[in-house]
Amino acid sequence: MQAEPTDTEQTPGISHADRRPEHWSVWVRLLSRAVTLADAMFNRFFSSAWNPLYQTGTIAILAFLVTLVTGLYLFLFYQVDAPYASVLRIQNEIPLGAWARAVHTYGADLSIVAILVHALKIFLAGRAWGPRTIAWISGVGLLAIFLACGWTGQIMAWDQQGQVVAVQLTRMLDLLPIFSVPIGRTFAGAQPVPGTFFFMNLFLHVCLPLFLALLLWIHLVRIVRPVLLPPRQMSAAIVFCLGVVGALLPLPLAPRADLLQVPANVPTDLFYNFWVPVALAVSPLAHLGIWLGSWLLLTSVPWWWLRRQPDLAPSWVNPDLCTGCTTCYLDCPFDAIQMQERQQPGSRSKHVAVVNPDSCTSCGICAGSCAPMGVGPPAFTGRSQLTLIDSILAKPQDLAENGMVLFACRTNSLSHSPALSQFENVLIITVECGGNLHTSAIEQVLKRGASGVIVLTCPSRDAACREGPKWLRERVYNDREAELQARVDRRRVRICSLGVGEAQSLARQIRDLENELAQLGAPDSRSGADEQTDCEPKPVIRRGRF
Repeated sequence: MQAEPTDTEQTPGISHADRRPEHWSVWVRLLSRAVTLADAMFNRFFSSAWNPLYQTGTIAILAFLVTLVTGLYLFLFYQVDAPYASVLRIQNEIPLGAWARAVHTYGADLSIVAILVHALKIFLAGRAWGPRTIAWISGVGLLAIFLACGWTGQIMAWDQQGQVVAVQLTRMLDLLPIFSVPIGRTFAGAQPVPGTFFFMNLFLHVCLPLFLALLLWIHLVRIVRPVLLPPRQMSAAIVFCLGVVGALLPLPLAPRADLLQVPANVPTDLFYNFWVPVALAVSPLAHLGIWLGSWLLLTSVPWWWLRRQPDLAPSWVNPDLCTGCTTCYLDCPFDAIQMQERQQPGSRSKHVAVVNPDSCTSCGICAGSCAPMGVGPPAFTGRSQLTLIDSILAKPQDLAENGMVLFACRTNSLSHSPALSQFENVLIITVECGGNLHTSAIEQVLKRGASGVIVLTCPSRDAACREGPKWLRERVYNDREAELQARVDRRRVRICSLGVGEAQSLARQIRDLENELAQLGAPDSRSGADEQTDCEPKPVIRRGRF
């Protein structure tokens, strides 16, 4: 039997230590506070279930699809040999042409905004290291290709904005040893720009989305059951808003490009051309250095920002307890667990779960999914959770009369909300994630005298452990493996998926449960929490993958 690894720096309670570095610079603290305030504002207005800031990754994909559809319509009327004239015709003569061009542009802008917000939230949450390194680096690549798509689209119109973008980009690219003849000669002004330039630009504009699809696959390759689009109602609302904005705010076409004149007062798309003022103010070499330095800084984030701490050990499987039920394998959101045939035949199951430490993010969802409590991060399996609860509730007076227990995610700020101070009978126990809370821990606190249990999880679309809240609900209410046993009165258990700014909603949920518990009376404490070892081995099946 393999020896169970130890966790050398485990903090008290059912939680790992804080992953943040000890000292954050002032600007990062301010930025984190601004993001938190924005989350709180949107949660109060939309609720955490519909907060668009929790959907930024899927919103970026949706906006790209809107841009793709409108771009296909515009492509039907575009002419490579007369770029400006064809765009002017689309703008003034083609049915819905001006509207489609506006929606095309606004959709592209929304994609960039969503990607930047998504990256910022991932950065501040420290989710770019270890197994998530590939996702972060491919995300930086996605941002680069989105920008390149926008630039080639602007050049296709060949107005003054496209002229400025083309000239400044070619000045920088000519410094690289790529082209035998400098591209900048194309814009010398003595001769018209050849049609081959516009053909190559159109080719890039059409082909770059194919690279987007490839990078998106790489971005999600280590994620099981990825969500690609926002909920239907939110998707419909976003598409509708883009259509309305495109109708109310049409985009005028800038004057035709003229290489013999220096453009003045050129309209600029700030989401794609934010760099143009810098390019005009510095030399091409300095401009190239800024770009290369920026991309190097972004791609190196996994190696210098919020590195994995020693206490975040990967999950571990006790093969003597594993029954081969495959639940941990199916529940793992990062494809870190595989089912392998046992080396010693005649054991309790044909297959045994094996954790790949290089893919494990130590989220601990597997700890909550294992009925025999034989898998999870060190010192955080289901058995460890029961031991810790026994130590926390060592004395009968540890729970006030009619007291409740609140299991709260470590990353959920509501567990420290002043709104909870009004509930003196609520004992708060911090967990790493609601999704890795074993149902036996819920049963244990009820048997130790708690009148009810509330599990506070992060919003499902903003959970650090991704599918943790989903699987917890399935285990508590829908009898998923490692389920809450039938002997437990589910009316005494409530799961709340809330985010920052929803303290009043949490207080309301606690009061509602108090009222329900008052009608139910004292809980039945005739039996204790037993080890759930009654799961049966199941055939290994493939999970849903992207």
